[in-house]
Amino acid sequence: MHKNIETLEKKLRYSFKDKKLIIEALTHKSYKQPYDNERLEFLGDAVLDLVVGEYLFKKFQNFDEGKLSKIRASLVNEIGFDKLARALNLGDYILLSNAEENNGGREKSSLLSNAFEAIMGAIYLEAGLKRVQEITIKLIEENHEEISLDSLFRDFKTTLQELTQARFGVTPEYKVVASRGPDHKKEFEVAVYIEGKEYARAVGKSKKIAQQEAAKSAVDILKEEK
Repeated sequence: MHKNIETLEKKLRYSFKDKKLIIEALTHKSYKQPYDNERLEFLGDAVLDLVVGEYLFKKFQNFDEGKLSKIRASLVNEIGFDKLARALNLGDYILLSNAEENNGGREKSSLLSNAFEAIMGAIYLEAGLKRVQEITIKLIEENHEEISLDSLFRDFKTTLQELTQARFGVTPEYKVVASRGPDHKKEFEVAVYIEGKEYARAVGKSKKIAQQEAAKSAVDILKEEK
């Protein structure tokens, strides 16, 4: 167990003085210990909000509050943290019950994202805000090709809805047209329709991700159609 944790610490570029803290951060509630990572996750969520907020405040000095909020929302969410958790191979280290593991728990976005928040909460408790900031921002910059309003995984479904309501007076429809793979590694193919016409399709690890990607493609098509 400790050898595994050392590998994770190398990836984090941080070594815990109190190993109990990282073990708590990696313990899912299904593991049935007197502790789990939910309290640390609560703390990490608040810390990451602040850390990413300050980073964007300094990076985009010409952006107003609305734009900064949109970028932060696209980074500080389950999809954003899932991406960072996977970059750390966090799924390999989480302590789960056998039932949760057999249910594909190590691949679940919500579980990975929560563990990432818990680890950042634990680092904050032990080393303070500046250390969390260094680790998080380095991970974000390494795993997001470019941090800007358009290139980030932002809420394209909202953008598409605004566009279609303004242009056609209707809202887009999403349909799952296929799903493939075993339960723990399922992929969904989603098509987006506007006024009954299919505009785009996309594949994702969850219906939500596939919808966002399909919406993004549809937004690009609508912009070209102007």
